[in-house]
Amino acid sequence: MSKNVIRRKSLEPRSPSEADRDGGVQSVDRALSIIETLAEDDEGYRLSDLAVRTGLSASTVHRLLATLESRRFVQFDRAESKWHVGVRSFTVGASFARRRNFSAQAIPYLRKLRDLTRETANLAVVDDEFIIVLTRLESREIMRSLTKVGGRVAMVTSGVGKAVLATYSDEDVGAVIRHHGMPRLTEKSLVRPSDLFKELEKIRKQGYALDDEEACMGLRCIAAVVYNDCAEPLAAISVSGMTSRLTDDRLPEIGQIVRDVASELTVALGGAMP
Repeated sequence: MSKNVIRRKSLEPRSPSEADRDGGVQSVDRALSIIETLAEDDEGYRLSDLAVRTGLSASTVHRLLATLESRRFVQFDRAESKWHVGVRSFTVGASFARRRNFSAQAIPYLRKLRDLTRETANLAVVDDEFIIVLTRLESREIMRSLTKVGGRVAMVTSGVGKAVLATYSDEDVGAVIRHHGMPRLTEKSLVRPSDLFKELEKIRKQGYALDDEEACMGLRCIAAVVYNDCAEPLAAISVSGMTSRLTDDRLPEIGQIVRDVASELTVALGGAMP
């Protein structure tokens, strides 16, 4: 009897081993890393450059790219021998914006913000303690955009991020700092928690935040929070432009405009001011 039992067990399908499961998870992680890297540069990457950027072997990158290409998550430009993000990556990513269905409703307010200030108007949300730019209306003036639509930026290095952080408790702000640090992107970046806490207190009093060349020299950003119906931060809007146009004497006026438009959008979305 015992021999029969053992024999029957030997004929049963074997479950995937721990190593197989780990290998599958690793492949998914590597494939997502490739897509994220491709999304960083609209110019695309050659296979060898992509391998260097991801820290993977060229053979591994090529194998994963072939699979991603078959699902249209990446595409290959044969003329330039470069890989780019594919249409499926766009459609999947677009669902993020659709889920936040206030984006379309925000467009008239972003247009008003752009026209009143003559600067680029942005709408952004927080995702996993990072700022994600949902949409942007470009200024008619010369502009260098630091973060493209869909791009991620650390909260402590951006105007919209600091505007949202100003609604957090000191404990929650401290947690963000512990998780992501305070990177020095320019000589004007805030790199000490005490300086950030002081800045957040100023933001709470004046109702808008300022990124004063802290993420990129020559660029300023003025931001204010849009609230949901529980008076919690839903999103943030901002204007960004070159310091030659966003001069010191214009900051209070533009800050007031951004704050007012953020309040109007809050009301339009059924939100409540704190």
